[in-house]
Amino acid sequence: MEGEDYVLLPAAAWHYLVSWYGLEHGQPPIERKVIELYNIPKVEVYPVKLVLVQHSNSDSVLTAQFSLADSVDLVLRTAREQFLVDPQEDTRLWVKNSEGCLDRLCNTHVTLLDAALESGQLVIMETRNKDGSWPSTQLRVMSNMTDEDEDYQGQPGICGLTNLGNTCFMNSALQCLSNVPQLTEYFLDNRYLEELNFRNPLGMRGELAEAYADLVKQTWSGCHRSVVPNLFKNKVGHFASQFLGYQQHDSQELLSFLLDGLHEDLNRVKKKEYVELCDAGGRPDQEVAQEAWQNHKRRNDSVIVDTFHGLFKSTLVCPDCGNVSVTFDPFCYLSVPLPVYYKRVLEVFFVPMDPRRKPEQHRVVVPKKGNISDLCVALSKHTGIAADKMIVADVFSHRFYKLYQLEDPLSAILDRDDIFVYEVSGRIEPIEGSKDDIVVPVYLRERTPIQDYNNTYYGLILFGHPLLVSVPQDRLSWEGLYNILLYRLSRYVTKPTSDEEDDGEEKGEGDSSDEEQKDQMPGPSTRDTSQDSEREQSESSSGATKTCPFFTHNGFRTTHWPPKQRRKQLFTLQTVNSNGTSDRTTSPEEVDTQPYIAMDWEPEMKRRYYNEVEAEGYVKHECVGYALKKAPVQLQECIELFTTVETLEKENPWYCSSCKQHQLATKKLDLWMLPEILIIHLKRFSFSKLSNEKLDTLVHFPIRDLDFSEFVIKPQNESAPELYKYDLIAVSNHYGGVHDGHYTTFACNKDSGQWHYFDDNSVSPVNENQIQSKAAYVLFYQRQDVVRRQSQPGSSSVSASPASGSTASPEFMDVN
Repeated sequence: MEGEDYVLLPAAAWHYLVSWYGLEHGQPPIERKVIELYNIPKVEVYPVKLVLVQHSNSDSVLTAQFSLADSVDLVLRTAREQFLVDPQEDTRLWVKNSEGCLDRLCNTHVTLLDAALESGQLVIMETRNKDGSWPSTQLRVMSNMTDEDEDYQGQPGICGLTNLGNTCFMNSALQCLSNVPQLTEYFLDNRYLEELNFRNPLGMRGELAEAYADLVKQTWSGCHRSVVPNLFKNKVGHFASQFLGYQQHDSQELLSFLLDGLHEDLNRVKKKEYVELCDAGGRPDQEVAQEAWQNHKRRNDSVIVDTFHGLFKSTLVCPDCGNVSVTFDPFCYLSVPLPVYYKRVLEVFFVPMDPRRKPEQHRVVVPKKGNISDLCVALSKHTGIAADKMIVADVFSHRFYKLYQLEDPLSAILDRDDIFVYEVSGRIEPIEGSKDDIVVPVYLRERTPIQDYNNTYYGLILFGHPLLVSVPQDRLSWEGLYNILLYRLSRYVTKPTSDEEDDGEEKGEGDSSDEEQKDQMPGPSTRDTSQDSEREQSESSSGATKTCPFFTHNGFRTTHWPPKQRRKQLFTLQTVNSNGTSDRTTSPEEVDTQPYIAMDWEPEMKRRYYNEVEAEGYVKHECVGYALKKAPVQLQECIELFTTVETLEKENPWYCSSCKQHQLATKKLDLWMLPEILIIHLKRFSFSKLSNEKLDTLVHFPIRDLDFSEFVIKPQNESAPELYKYDLIAVSNHYGGVHDGHYTTFACNKDSGQWHYFDDNSVSPVNENQIQSKAAYVLFYQRQDVVRRQSQPGSSSVSASPASGSTASPEFMDVN
C-alpha cells in the first residue's frame, strides 16, 4: 500500500535523494508515469504486462511492460525489436479478447487505454509473406499459389485477377489503378500507414485502404501469376451494397467509389471544418479559383487529391435577367460525351403483293428520331413501291405483335425486332363510303391432336409468317377471300387437281359428322408462343353467337367458312382476335372491330400442298451488305463537346439569386487546373425512356503528347509546356452491349514501360497499335512533368519504351 510499501516521489525529489544518498547497487530505479484517467491525473503504479508472441512461432513468448498512455505503435516496435524482424518487412498486431477470438489492432496511433488492452492479454505479431499476402488470410481463403507457382518470380505488376463471377468490371478498374505509378509506390512504400484515418465518418475506418494495399502488395510482389481478390470484393460489398453479389456492374462506377473511398480513408484532415461556398461576385478568376482550391484542401487532403483532383470553372447564365454565376469546382475525372450520330440502320423484310416474288431482306438508313413514315420512304427508294402503299409490322411468334402507324416513332423499334413491311393497296381501317381495298390481317394455323387429361382434343397452332392481304370491296365474301388467299400463297401452296378435289369432296361427305365433331372441339391459344394452346369455344353450324358488323355488312354471314355441306377445301377460314384465337368476345370494343382471319389447315392437307421450305425462302437485296460507316472521332472533339455551352434540363433547374426562382440556365464548363493523373470517361452508354444503347464509335486517342493547352483557360506557363501534355498509361475496355459484356484492361508497366493486356487472370504483352479500339471506355493519362520528376530504378526504360513504337512480335497477343 502507498505509504507503507512504497512512496511516490516527483522526479526532482528522486534525483535529489539519489545525489545525497546514492542508489543501492543492482537496484534499478522504479519509474512510473502519470496518466490521465477520465480527466483525472493518476500515477500508474502497476503497468500493463502484455504477452508477446509471433504468429509464425508460438513457442517464443515474451512479456513486456507498457503504460496505458503508451501507443500501440510502441508495442509493435517493441515486438519487432524483440523478435529481430527485418526493417523492410511489414508487420501487424492481433490481440486475443476475453472470448478467445483475435481482433486486429488496426489503429497503432491510439493508446493502450483507448485500445482497451489489459495486463495478461496475448498480443500476436504477424509478418507479411514474401508474396504480399498475410499468413492469417491464407487460413480463411484459398491460396493464391499452386505448388508449381511457389518458386515463381515474375515482373512485379504483371499479375492477373481471378474472375469471381461477373467481377471483370472490378478487375479492370483495379488493374488501371494499380498501374498509376505514384499511387502504387505510395502503398508499396507503406506511406499510407501514417495517413490512415480511422475516425472519418465519411470513410470506411481505413479498411478499404488496407484491403487495397494488401492487393497491391500481392500483385506487385512478383510472386503470382494471378491473385484471387475475394477479400477485397467482400470489403467493397460490405461498404457499398450496390456491389454485393455477383451482378455485372460498370467499371467507371466502381472506380468512382474506390477513389472516393480511398480518399476518405486516407484523408489527412481529421476534423473537417465548415466551409461556405462563395460565388465570384465579379472578382478575378485567379482569386476565386485560388480560394476555391484552398477551401477544398481545408476539408480534403489526401494522396487521391494530390494525384487525381483538378479544378474546372462553371459559368451559369440566367435566360431571363442575364445574371452570371461563376464558381470553381474540383473534379476527379472527366466524363466526356461522344458525338451522336443521328442515323441508324434497320433490317427489315419487304413482302410484295406479287405472289411470284419472294420476300426481300433490306438494310435501310433512317433517322434515329424519325417516324415510321421515314422508314417507308427509305424503303421505297430500294423497292420502287410508294411509301403510302406500305404497312410496317412487328412480327413475333407467327403473329402481329404490333401494326405501326405512320406517325409512330422509330425509337419504338428495337434492333432485335423482326420488322416486316407489307405492300398493300388499301387500309386496315376502312373509311365509310370509300372504295379503297380493305387490308385483312391473316394468320396460318394447323389443327393438331393434343393429349389432355387422357382425352384427346384438337388444338390449333400458329405457323409460318402472317400476311396482310388487300381485298377489293366487291370481293368481300368468304369465297372471294379464299380465292385471293389461294392466289397470294400460290408460290408455295399447290392447288389440288380436280380429281383430288373430288376425292376430298367424297371423303368430306363421308366424314361430315366427324368434321362437325372436330369443329365443335375446343381449340388452342397462341397468345404467348406458337407452342401454347388453349381450348376454343365451339361454334354452331349456323355461325357465331356474336357477329362482327363489318363482316355481316359485306356478305360474311358467319365467322367461319366453308359451311359443313360444302366440299372440302385446302383450308378453312375463321375470324380470330389479334392473338390468333377464336375468342373475340372478351370485350365489347373488340366485337365491333375488324377481326383477323385465320387459315386453318388439316395436317394432311398441309403436308401435301404446303411447301414449308419455299414459304420460308427470301432473297437479300444488294443493300444488305451496306454498313453505316462512322468516321472515327478524335478525343479532342469529345473534350470540346464537354466544354460546349448547354441548357439545363427541366429536372435540374438552377436557382437564380437575382430572379429568386428556378431557371433553365445555360451552363458552360472550362478546365482551369489539371491533375497529375487525368481520368477521361467516354460516355458510351445512352439511357432514355424509350431505349438504351451503347455507342460503339471508334475514338482516336493519342498514346503520347495529348495536349490540353488549348482547353485550359488558366493563364499558362509557357516555359513549362509539359504541364499540359499527357501520356497514356492505362485503358479500361468494355466489349458487348448495354445489359451484358466483358471488361478488360490495357496498362503500361511503370518499371518496364511495356504494355500488357489484362483479361481477368490472363496477362499478355501487346503492341501500342493494338490499344485503340471501339471498346475503349476509361482512359488514364499521366502528366509529362510527373514522369520527369520520378526518380526510380529503370526510369530510363519507362520513358524510352512508350516513345519507341515497338515492332510486332510473335509473343504479343492479338486482342483485336
